[in-house]
Amino acid sequence: MAIYSGIGWLFLILVLGLTGCAAPTTVVSRRQEKAAAYQALSPEFREAADRGALKAGMPADAVYIAWGAPAQVLQRGSAAGEETIWIYTGGFMQETRYWGYHRLHSDYTPRTYVRAEVVFSQGVVSSWRTLPEPVD
Repeated sequence: MAIYSGIGWLFLILVLGLTGCAAPTTVVSRRQEKAAAYQALSPEFREAADRGALKAGMPADAVYIAWGAPAQVLQRGSAAGEETIWIYTGGFMQETRYWGYHRLHSDYTPRTYVRAEVVFSQGVVSSWRTLPEPVD
């Protein structure tokens, strides 16, 4: 019995260690990934990226460091020129309640929504906006 519980603990530690390796990226890890681009940023843009903030005029590398990779990249053009739009998505679990056999039941469905968008003109941020999580 003692051997089994020791193996169980070893297995648990191994599983936790492996799942820890798949941690989400952070500003620090993205800054290390794009070290040369980070060093080339102005002090103002470096400070904003470190805080996860955006500023007009920021290059795409600074936005990547601040917010990470976008879920989608769109292109649009007009008489004024071409623009690139980065779309960031968010997610939540939407609860649905219903009466079933003698009691109230709940189901949860994953939902995604557009959380933010960043517009680049001539390679730098011209505008951005964040959007709230939808309310049902």
